Amino acid sequence: MELYYLRTQQAQEKMERSEKRLNERLRVCVATCNRADYSKLAPIMFGIKSHAEIFDLEVVVLGSHLIDDYGNTFRMIKQDEFDIHAKLHTIVRGEDEAAMVESVGLALVKLPDVLQRLAPDILLVHGDRFDALALATAAALMNIRILHLEGGEVSGTIDDSIRHAISKLAHYHAVCTRSAERHLISMCEDHSHIILAGCPSYDKLLSAHQRDDYTDIIKSWLGDDVKEQSYIVALQHPVTTDIQNSIKIYELMLDALISFNKRTLILFPNIDAGSKEMVRVMRRKGIEQHPNFRAVKHVPFDQFIQLVSHAGCMIGNSSCGVREAGAFGTPVINLGTRQTGRETGENVLHVRDADTHNKIYHALELQFGKRYPCSKIYGDGNAVQRILKFMQSIDLSEPLQKKFCFPPVKECISQDIDHILETQSALAVDLGGTNLRVAIVCMKGKVVKKYMQLNPKTFEERIELMLTMCKQAMADAVHLNCRILGVGVSTGGRVNPQDGIVLHSTKLINEWSSVDIRTPISSALHLPVWVDNDGNCATLAERKFGHGKGVENFVTIITGTGIGGGIIQHNELIHGSTFCAAELGHIVVSLEGPECMCGSHGCIEAYSSGLALQREAKRLHDEDLLLVEGMSVNNKEQVNATHLLNAARLGNSKAESILHTAGTALGLGIVNILHMINPSLVILSGVLAEHYENPVRQVISQRALLSAQGTKVMVSELEDPALLGAASMVLDYTTRRTY
Repeated sequence: MELYYLRTQQAQEKMERSEKRLNERLRVCVATCNRADYSKLAPIMFGIKSHAEIFDLEVVVLGSHLIDDYGNTFRMIKQDEFDIHAKLHTIVRGEDEAAMVESVGLALVKLPDVLQRLAPDILLVHGDRFDALALATAAALMNIRILHLEGGEVSGTIDDSIRHAISKLAHYHAVCTRSAERHLISMCEDHSHIILAGCPSYDKLLSAHQRDDYTDIIKSWLGDDVKEQSYIVALQHPVTTDIQNSIKIYELMLDALISFNKRTLILFPNIDAGSKEMVRVMRRKGIEQHPNFRAVKHVPFDQFIQLVSHAGCMIGNSSCGVREAGAFGTPVINLGTRQTGRETGENVLHVRDADTHNKIYHALELQFGKRYPCSKIYGDGNAVQRILKFMQSIDLSEPLQKKFCFPPVKECISQDIDHILETQSALAVDLGGTNLRVAIVCMKGKVVKKYMQLNPKTFEERIELMLTMCKQAMADAVHLNCRILGVGVSTGGRVNPQDGIVLHSTKLINEWSSVDIRTPISSALHLPVWVDNDGNCATLAERKFGHGKGVENFVTIITGTGIGGGIIQHNELIHGSTFCAAELGHIVVSLEGPECMCGSHGCIEAYSSGLALQREAKRLHDEDLLLVEGMSVNNKEQVNATHLLNAARLGNSKAESILHTAGTALGLGIVNILHMINPSLVILSGVLAEHYENPVRQVISQRALLSAQGTKVMVSELEDPALLGAASMVLDYTTRRTY
């Protein structure tokens, strides 16, 4: 009973406080430091002003607003008819790291008097500037509630640290994106004190960027001869944690813009450390006098919207490029690391490692004049009304002490121009019975460059030669503009692909059993290495580049010196419990057949392989039954399968009979495969494939169950299936990862 009365009393007190607040206006102090944050704060200020019965607006102006070199932008606040309650000169000139620290200190000296006089209920602070950090520090120490706008976002440079520091000082948060909200929650902020509002500037730009007079605005800033989408907007700021590199990038950007030869509106950088040096670079290159450039210190936001929305491209590292420009679908080139981690639309191309003029110039070629779908990642045009409603809900009687929790952090995803400028490639190695081949293979399956040597007879020589060839290929890859992602190795024999070990080799490759291939290659090249047998590799090649692309269940039969293959079941390659799945050449099709190299009798390989046909050709030749009119064999020439094929083609009935038997044996083996795993496609690969296509189809039609007779049989069109399959192991795995 006592608890009931206590809760009733608490509810009544809360209701009385709410009624009292309805009769009192909420004093909201908006502090603006520069032209950029004013573009975000102005829509909220207009909203507050339009609800004078609820809010009492107080405006504090400080920072670069009050500096002539940066346009004296406080004037636009007056033009918007806002009363300025305090102007604080807080910038210590010098534009270096020490000046930034001194500016924060000067602001902390001057702010207490102003905040004490205004006594706001809530202080609105925006973003990640050092001036804003001074504001948040002063307000937090004076027990003034802070509403932080655009916290939780991720970008490069010292801005991240400042933004997150302000978030920790702030009591309430108005964020732009769902990811920013999750980041704040992961930073232990109270979820109930966070509003997903969107970016306030979107409220204005989504409704105002299609003004009828946009052509007049373009002409007034860029000249009468400039048309829509024929110019560039450039805005690059210094990166305070890497000033020298940011100056270098700025210089490269200017060189690229000069070479690109398009009319460009370039804005002066902000007041951060390094800006003075950037301005010197701009003047040293004569940008202010260059006929293609218009260099300006400030553009009113409503006009800037028009210029960005109708530009052929925007370039630099301003947050406007990765945020506001997306609302118009304007193509953007983001240079350097200042915005690393920001959520972006598909209109943004990142050039984080902007170390050459050509790289930036190529980005301009890719982006200029394009148009992308409009993105609303950062807002839908209703941010202000959400923020005003959120401020009304703040209970001033609540204690200022913050609550904390510990959820996980979600990673950001982006892209980089290096994925466009460099061709993602793999090193493919094929260890055959005769030759050792290495190739650079690109993502589309093109062999960029190939290397071939005779396969050495000893293990040591083979490994040494393989590493030498791979190192040569990697050196060449740099000049061919190929980024090597890893090494794939195709080899004969039974392979454990999990450990990269050849368990048992074929008799054609000496000293190649119980061999660890992965370790020496990976150690020497510092790259990931994948290993599998040649039949499986040929099957992987078909899945990625050949007839097996998009087929869920298929089998590949390799017809060459031996008979091998691979099985794809439910889009996955089958290895088996001891890695001997798909040893298709050793399917027995006759109990009394010829001896196979495996020691058994009647295997497909004993009938249909190149070695089996060579054996039969020699037998016919020894019996003088091989040669027919139009054929000859040099005494020094070794009789092989090719002679048997030629004899059959010229009408030798004995040779025809042998090939018919070989084709029938292969067909019977494939019928067994159809009855066991029921694939929808059989791919014949290797040098003998076209000779076996019709016999195999005939056997399937005669011997297979009715439900399997419709299985497709196709001859591979791939030239180097073993190399392509080795490459596909690398390309399929490494490109699953998000960059």
